[in-house]
Amino acid sequence: MKKIDPRFAKFANKKSNAAIKEAFKQEKRQYKKERAAFFEQKKAEAAAKASQTAAPKIERKTPATEQMPLNKYLAHSGICSRRDAVEFIKDGKVKVNAAVITEPGYKVQPADVITVNGKKITRAKNLIYILLNKPKDYITTTDDPQKRKTVLDLIKTATTERVYPVGRLDRNTSGVLLITNDGELAQQLTHPSNEVRKIYAATLNRPLEKKDFDKILKGVVLEDGPAPVDVLAYSDMNDKTQVGIELHSGRNRIVRRIFEAVGYDVKHLDRVMFGGLTKKNVERGKFRFLTEKEVRNLKFFGKGKK
Repeated sequence: MKKIDPRFAKFANKKSNAAIKEAFKQEKRQYKKERAAFFEQKKAEAAAKASQTAAPKIERKTPATEQMPLNKYLAHSGICSRRDAVEFIKDGKVKVNAAVITEPGYKVQPADVITVNGKKITRAKNLIYILLNKPKDYITTTDDPQKRKTVLDLIKTATTERVYPVGRLDRNTSGVLLITNDGELAQQLTHPSNEVRKIYAATLNRPLEKKDFDKILKGVVLEDGPAPVDVLAYSDMNDKTQVGIELHSGRNRIVRRIFEAVGYDVKHLDRVMFGGLTKKNVERGKFRFLTEKEVRNLKFFGKGKK
């Protein structure tokens, strides 16, 4: 090591002090960064917790006393979607003033008494929108004669309003599920013409080969028609059993059937996005209420955003 002339020692010390000061500044910056990240995380956790305990009240803009088609009235009562309401009505399960009505377009008057399977229903005043991160082994229905676990069991503490799932995820599929009593929005989001975007993460029983990858992108034909796919990609190039798939179709078990058509079994399927909604910051089996901004965006999707 080179010996420092005593006459220049004070200058050498200054250089050393500068280095120490710089190191101190770096430590201070790092501390501030970690402190900010800590409080951001706490803020996010507090917001997530608050969103699960209080639903934003979004009132209907149209008066609850206006005349409307019977199937729409059922949907706005939190019974089911407008499409499913048509089947309820045609099956003779709905009565208006004690008389069975089988015409979905029947105009409900303000003073009419509506019953479904003998139970009186009323139109919901407040609209509820819940995002659930559905776990496996729960079925997407409002009631099950076999007494299996349903997604409504997971949101018992959320609301006293009658709500129902929008669309379906099969028992072994997890991920994003919207639950609401807004029948009009449910109709928009599930109608094929609106082509609402959905993204899934799939784990296959074996690596997806390039030739089968291309077949799926080209479009396989299932028993109920062609199954177009918008995007297909490997989630991990080192593990080609992990794939991501984006499509607009909402047909029953569509993703599983697409892979089955080219010789693969889906071991695990998770919906990571639906109509712009993701499960970010929502643990499996937990839920949160949508913000008013998210509701507006959803309704925009429901009117044709692709």
